[in-house]
Amino acid sequence: MSGIYIHIPFCKQACHYCDFHFSTSMKKKDEMVLALAKEIGMRKNELLDSARSDNEIETIYFGGGTPSVLSNDEIKFLISDVYKNYKVSENPEITLEANPDDLSAERILELSKSPINRLSIGIQSFYEEDLKMMNRAHNSAEAKKCLEEATKYFDNISLDLIYGIPGMSDEMWKQNIETALSFGIPHISSYALTVEPKTALSKLIQTGKIAEPQDEAASNHFMILVERLQKNGFIHYELSNFGKENYFSKNNSAYWLGKKYIGIGPSAHSYDGIKRGWNIANNSLYLKAIQNNELPIETEVLTVSDRYNEYIMTGLRTIWGVSLERIENEFGLEYLNYLEKQSQKFLNDDLLSIENNILKPTPKGKFLTDGIASDLFYLNLED
Repeated sequence: MSGIYIHIPFCKQACHYCDFHFSTSMKKKDEMVLALAKEIGMRKNELLDSARSDNEIETIYFGGGTPSVLSNDEIKFLISDVYKNYKVSENPEITLEANPDDLSAERILELSKSPINRLSIGIQSFYEEDLKMMNRAHNSAEAKKCLEEATKYFDNISLDLIYGIPGMSDEMWKQNIETALSFGIPHISSYALTVEPKTALSKLIQTGKIAEPQDEAASNHFMILVERLQKNGFIHYELSNFGKENYFSKNNSAYWLGKKYIGIGPSAHSYDGIKRGWNIANNSLYLKAIQNNELPIETEVLTVSDRYNEYIMTGLRTIWGVSLERIENEFGLEYLNYLEKQSQKFLNDDLLSIENNILKPTPKGKFLTDGIASDLFYLNLED
């Protein structure tokens, strides 16, 4: 299978923690929608061999930014251009990332009649003080109201929650989780609040206006999250993602399993199994290039070491783990020996385990997965 990711680079306002590419000016939105459609067509030859099943589009994902700033007609227009230019599977997963303030009862009803069949809603917290601190565009009442309405019309819904927020006690975090569960949502994505350079959050912390997030609090929240969601029938299938059976994100799972995808729009990334590409992260330069029939994309061919390191990073984050057999078959004995040597200390500390020839983090090691993976990377091989 393959996927199409469409980056919508607009937001009503900037969240303090966000370092994704977006603009708060909507002046070029109409122009951008036309350019996105044009890029969709310009790149159709990247998946020409329609006879191959892995070149069939099974997921279309609107990310951003805030894709819900698009009108339903604009969303339908872009989806129709995907269908015009690619072979799309019979029942593709079509996801729209949306913010609660865009999801009125009327809008949700309209979306339910569109090709969109999955909503990913950026709740982040049900506490007013958290939403204000993060400069979210919605309030707590809107968060609850949109979930109440969305569950009437959509079966496949994911919501985002952020943990490790300064001032959030363990009890507050538990209540956030319980509130989310009360709506019967089948998928939850949850991330630790991180301080990215050059964000408003970073400046607010530097000036002492907001306390710095604490690793210990984030670790406690993560363990609470895992325990609560697993008790409620969720499968912890990726470090930050929990889904009921049959509700894993097909789009994101494809990324983690190393499948192909095409990224459309400013700053969007693409991957074909051999090389990775990324579009320019500038709306004006992106528009100018597309208007001149040029693709504003840089690419790099991945070395064996690059592909090995990516597999280690993504594999350890998921329930599928890292197959030692695949390491030997795909990368060679040298890589396998290196992995076994590097992982030994984590096996001894009960942070990793090997079962059925699959290397995985233990419950104790899950929160440390990214750091563990970096210690297993192979940086010195020449390809």
